[in-house]
Amino acid sequence: MNAQLVAVLALAVGTYAFRLAGPVLQGRVELPDRIRELLGAGATVLLVALLATGALTAGHEFAGWARPAGVVVGGVLAWRRAPFAVVVVAAAAVTGLLRLAGLP
Repeated sequence: MNAQLVAVLALAVGTYAFRLAGPVLQGRVELPDRIRELLGAGATVLLVALLATGALTAGHEFAGWARPAGVVVGGVLAWRRAPFAVVVVAAAAVTGLLRLAGLP
């Protein structure tokens, strides 16, 4: 068994154990309210960081203005509770139209 396969298996076991820990420990571990608030804020910060990285960068460089504009349009539509398909199509359409107009 090579080292890469061992690493993949170890990560798979760790991921499964991490996911299983929630349902198994629910009701057995009581977290203080402040920790619960921080965990909720941490999840939000992590998601926003992933969104910003994906929307603003391509490789190691700035992705251009078309992609962030599409993400903003999608975000506004999602905030206004538009259907998911409308959000995706509108964001892609705005990005495509801006790139067609020559905006990188």
